[in-house]
Amino acid sequence: MEKKTTKNLGIIILMVCLFAIGFVSGRLFQTNKATITNALSGKSDVNFQLYWNVWDLMQSKYVDSSKVNDQNMLYGSIKGMVNSFGDAATVFLDPEETKTFNEASEGKLFQGIGAELGYDNGRIIVVTPIEGSPAKAAGIKAGDYILTIDGVAIASTETVYDVVAKIRGEAGTKVTLGILHSGDTKSVEIEITRSEITVPSMDVSYVGDNGNIALFKVNRFTDSSYSEWITNWDDNVDSIVASGVTKMILDLRGNPGGYFDAAIYAADDFIDTGKVLAQEQDSAGRIEKFNSTKGGKLVNMQVVVLVDGGSASASEILSGALQQSGRATIVGDKTYGKGTAQSVLDLSDGSTLHVTILKWLLPDGGWLNKENPITPNIEIANSETDFVKGVDTQLDRAILEIQK
Repeated sequence: MEKKTTKNLGIIILMVCLFAIGFVSGRLFQTNKATITNALSGKSDVNFQLYWNVWDLMQSKYVDSSKVNDQNMLYGSIKGMVNSFGDAATVFLDPEETKTFNEASEGKLFQGIGAELGYDNGRIIVVTPIEGSPAKAAGIKAGDYILTIDGVAIASTETVYDVVAKIRGEAGTKVTLGILHSGDTKSVEIEITRSEITVPSMDVSYVGDNGNIALFKVNRFTDSSYSEWITNWDDNVDSIVASGVTKMILDLRGNPGGYFDAAIYAADDFIDTGKVLAQEQDSAGRIEKFNSTKGGKLVNMQVVVLVDGGSASASEILSGALQQSGRATIVGDKTYGKGTAQSVLDLSDGSTLHVTILKWLLPDGGWLNKENPITPNIEIANSETDFVKGVDTQLDRAILEIQK
């Protein structure tokens, strides 16, 4: 597996956008069932004939014959098998879901509410609302649970992709979500008007006295390719260096991650040679360390990093490397805590299998997970009152810290 194609998909990030929904009809295969059963039974004690019995019964007995669709039955079977591992990061996506995921990862133009969704203990959670999106404007926040869509409760059997399919829609149309804000005991209904959304992977602005602090907002660690992300990173870093500033606030809030190698590349720009940036552990327990090598363009930049509960995976790798190397002060909320890597395997019909293959470890060897997220040096939250007033308390605290 080539490292640069390993994606961080543990929280099943997906933009809530508009795409056509289609189902392939007709029979997918004509292979004799008994042949398949006999072949499989030689590798397992499982009685595969039971599977075919249920298949035939559903085809012959189900009350609504219009819903009998071999293709859908096959995809459902595969999804059930993959889901039986109990790993929300390991998923099978059919061709339509694969298309939606790929286009979302590439940051193209979307129509929807502009929220990134994930799993939390079997429930659908908002990982982050996109900056400038209808979701954020309506008061959706990282850590919110989605309970209902247009008054209908989300079933325990529904995946994040099922939820996305119900929420996405054309610009100008409305959807009402039942939301339980983090820490609340009573849900609220929020109506959101969908719109077109373009999401850049990163951008730079300048804040502080006389604009002497670079505010480097990195929204994700993916673009249409790893090389494109690296080009964008280098261009933005070069512009910051050329500006002559010596202070930077690296804003990773709401960043759901992406390419592991992108996080390593970014960390190497800040940290001098010879430091452990992160580690990977495979299923056999083998550990590979990733060290800083280049002594990059930002080694002399004073840095404060902003994180929150929507900062996940690759953004946690970067913030953990900067924190544990002593290169940056971390400000904000505890991060999501996602430390596994997935390989995306393309299948013959356009489907994909996203399978967990590695654990991500911090420089000190600790496994990055829900029990061991990145804990800021300065923990501070943006309150509901802050949101209503349009105040960013976390950013204000970061500016205060970097101006000391």
